[in-house]
Amino acid sequence: MLYKIAGKIWKLMPRRMRAMVSRSVQTKFTVSAAGVIVNEAGEVLLLNHVLRPDSGWGVPGGFLEPGEQPEKAFRREIKEETGLDLRDVAIYRARTLRRHIEIIFTATAVGDARVLSKEILELGWFNVRTVPSEMSLDQQFLVRRALGWDDDPGPR
Repeated sequence: MLYKIAGKIWKLMPRRMRAMVSRSVQTKFTVSAAGVIVNEAGEVLLLNHVLRPDSGWGVPGGFLEPGEQPEKAFRREIKEETGLDLRDVAIYRARTLRRHIEIIFTATAVGDARVLSKEILELGWFNVRTVPSEMSLDQQFLVRRALGWDDDPGPR
């Protein structure tokens, strides 16, 4: 319950204020590991995060702990949030967003996903035509590029 209230407050805060709060904990920069995870049917796993601004829907992931390697953090976050194990993990790209470094992986899910964290409201498996339309354009673009869905000619 507390996470949901905190999430609503976080989402209402201006972007600049959210950055200020994050920087008070991480004074130099923050690093996260996230990923585009598919199942055997080629669907992508998306999570509805409590703290994610706007719609909440996006790829799973989280912040690295001090001294933690990115792939280990990615696997840890996915296991903690969904119970999934991963195979075929590969770095897709890394990028910087001001003082934040984001490392994006691709992977295939092993097992059944379920919500295990108070940070997650719900999860789902989506194909090119069923991705939540309210998901941020940045996240939609990331998923489409990573999975080659940009070449999909089908109707939306």
